[in-house]
Amino acid sequence: MKRAVICALVVVATVLPAAPAAAVSVPDRLAHVGNARQLIVVTGKSWSSTYATLRAYQRGTDGKWRQVFAAMPARSGYGGWAWAAQRVQDTGETPVGTFTITRAFGVRADPGTRLPYRKVDANDYWVGDRRDPQTYNVFQPSASKHRTWRISQAERLAAYPTQYAYAAVINFNRPAGVHWNAELGEYVTSTPSHVGRGSAVFLHVNGKGSTAGCVSVSRANLVRLLKWLRPAQHPRIVMGPAAVITQA
Repeated sequence: MKRAVICALVVVATVLPAAPAAAVSVPDRLAHVGNARQLIVVTGKSWSSTYATLRAYQRGTDGKWRQVFAAMPARSGYGGWAWAAQRVQDTGETPVGTFTITRAFGVRADPGTRLPYRKVDANDYWVGDRRDPQTYNVFQPSASKHRTWRISQAERLAAYPTQYAYAAVINFNRPAGVHWNAELGEYVTSTPSHVGRGSAVFLHVNGKGSTAGCVSVSRANLVRLLKWLRPAQHPRIVMGPAAVITQA
């Protein structure tokens, strides 16, 4: 009898399911997180979709990622998505990839972000002039009469009071070595970005529909994100169709 009981216990033990593996969070599966402790992840349903979902994650002191806000509805470019290295200016495509976020701006006053913030006015521009590599994808505080870029090829930021009420700069295709040229009265770069790939890609407030290549959310949600972001946490944004987000 004792032998039968022991055999029965062995059989039961062999059919018990294994303990489930610990769930792997979305940030843990991303390819280019680096030293970021804050992540914004934007996913579209397909390469052609102009609708997306934004989720924000914080890495805790225990090394684990946790979502900090409810998922936010977002809009992306009218041209769908394109890998950052293949994107072309004026196609309305949102670049797929991982990018740092280091500054913010807005037509309205600083909402309380820790990021360096500039309240823009009618004299502030973001240049996308293909003929002028030294100012391509560079912010300009004025249109100096000695400028090398064309006003027609720049966004006057205050002309978009709804979308640019608040915005965070997504560091896609940004140049290096930007410095002030007093003679020209403009910022120039010693290492230009890829001219023609695109400029002025931001995380901004929703307009009436899709964007021209940026990502947008409601104003209330963007304010929440701006107040949450911390430069010391090395925030990054990961963007792309859901099918490839782990490669972005």
